[in-house]
Amino acid sequence: MSSFERLSAYRPYGLAALRIITALLFIEHGTMKLFGFPASQMSGSLPPLMLFAALLELIGGILILIGLLTRPVAFLLAGEMAVAYFMAHAPSSFFPAVNQGDAAILFCFVFLYLFFSGPGALAVDNRKTV
Repeated sequence: MSSFERLSAYRPYGLAALRIITALLFIEHGTMKLFGFPASQMSGSLPPLMLFAALLELIGGILILIGLLTRPVAFLLAGEMAVAYFMAHAPSSFFPAVNQGDAAILFCFVFLYLFFSGPGALAVDNRKTV
């Protein structure tokens, strides 16, 4: 057995780390829109679509963070990020590095991965029901 094969025992924890760090980064986008924290260049009230996105980012991010309803929430958030990319980023340039859509693409595909893989270790979804 190679040393790389032994790493497979830690796969659920690696997936949990990916889920938790992604959620923390995603929550930050929601708090920027809703509360201006961390500091944001947005000011004033949010348009309804942006408010909806901010609520998805905050609430969905918290659910992903704790690993509750991971698969359906991840599917919803992947869709949100696809819509965000094509509505807000793609029209300004074809290239993600130019249109600043790299994060939206990465979030979309990480959430798709969580949809297919599940939450990994340390998730509320893994609790045993009595």
